[in-house]
Amino acid sequence: MDGASSPARTADVADWAAGVESTDIPPAVRGRALDLLLDTLGVGIAAGRTPAAAIAYDLACSQFAAGDATAHLPFDGRTVSPAGAAYAFATRIDNLDGHDGYQPAKGHAGVALVAGLLAVGESHGTSISGRNALTALIIGYEIACRSAVALHGSAGDYHSSGAWNALGVATLAARLRGFDSGRLAAALGIAEYHAPRAPMMREIDSPSMLHDSSGWGALAGVTGADLAARGFAASPAALPGIGDSWSSLGEEWLLLDQYVKPHPVCFWAQPAITAALQLRERHGVDPACIASVRIDTFDEATRLYAGVPENTQTAQYALAFPVAAALVHGRLGPAEVTSPGLEDPAVAALTGQVEVRSNESFSRRFPEQRLAAVSIRLTDGTECASGPTEPRGTPGQPMDRAAIEQKFTAYAEPMLGADRTRSLRDCVYGFDTGEGSLADLIALSVSPAHADND
Repeated sequence: MDGASSPARTADVADWAAGVESTDIPPAVRGRALDLLLDTLGVGIAAGRTPAAAIAYDLACSQFAAGDATAHLPFDGRTVSPAGAAYAFATRIDNLDGHDGYQPAKGHAGVALVAGLLAVGESHGTSISGRNALTALIIGYEIACRSAVALHGSAGDYHSSGAWNALGVATLAARLRGFDSGRLAAALGIAEYHAPRAPMMREIDSPSMLHDSSGWGALAGVTGADLAARGFAASPAALPGIGDSWSSLGEEWLLLDQYVKPHPVCFWAQPAITAALQLRERHGVDPACIASVRIDTFDEATRLYAGVPENTQTAQYALAFPVAAALVHGRLGPAEVTSPGLEDPAVAALTGQVEVRSNESFSRRFPEQRLAAVSIRLTDGTECASGPTEPRGTPGQPMDRAAIEQKFTAYAEPMLGADRTRSLRDCVYGFDTGEGSLADLIALSVSPAHADND
């Protein structure tokens, strides 16, 4: 595909995406896809506590009502259109920043893909086996991540994930609906043209509920496939051949390069959180005895919010606050970045003692690496310092299946109860054994959270 024109490249990509079989995908890739699916579902479940989730769900009911195709809002039960369900659940996941991502893309694919899988699966693919659903998810990751590299390489701005994860969702939807390559190419062209290319640094500088615009990416992807199914004509998708993005399709699996977040905040903050937690454990640091904390990190991370956040969206795009919360509590999960954790006076006091500095060497290595170093000075004058630290969860130090299951349980069980949490986990891991189906997963995702705890 190297050097091909945009129409030829779109056709080649669509041919590949329409033709891949589950047997073409290595077992390690399928296994990791199961981990990512479980992890994203866990984040989506826990994100039900966020104000943005309620707003997006209510909007979907108001503006994206069900028509000839229907889907339930996951973990809620109300019925909307498939596009509305994908929009709402992706927005919900996006507003608890604990989902997977791809470092070269500086963004996230799974947040939109998992939302699209449930929405399109319920309306068009309830007879699909778990194995075939998993294949569609994997292909979606491959197209989304390559689109990200291509678009970032051809655009002068740092744009949001919705700009490119829309193409992955369109591909996933096309696979679930059994499109041939021509119709899949049309879905790509429609989704790419309508996808939101939002200025990401504006959201970093002024955190809000907008996050990565992945809700709109999911909406564009599902709608692109539906328009293509109805014969809507589209120009070829813009798929620049930047960085040889497309020639490795089917040979190099970018899904294996996704990071998994141990903490529900921006990944730019996580190397400092990892370093701080390691220092706390290694030196037995008593948080009450911390006089000051210094963080050296890459330049982009220094633009994360520096003060005590007033809401969860700001806490998730902060640096000093989550590091302080991790040092005070010895952990950083959903409870620490949502109310009442946001009002913890000890965390607020320590946040004011954190200094953040830009490190030129770390900045040069971004985005391939996200590095930070942390130094803690105690009230008795003792100082303990880390070296350059990468966050847990990267391909270099991945979270294994046991760690991902532990995270999923911690995120899901308070909302669903133990029995339903275990059933969801078992259903996901049954996808690649022939024991689970997409309909089984959807059935477990329909009824409201808290149903098992009432």
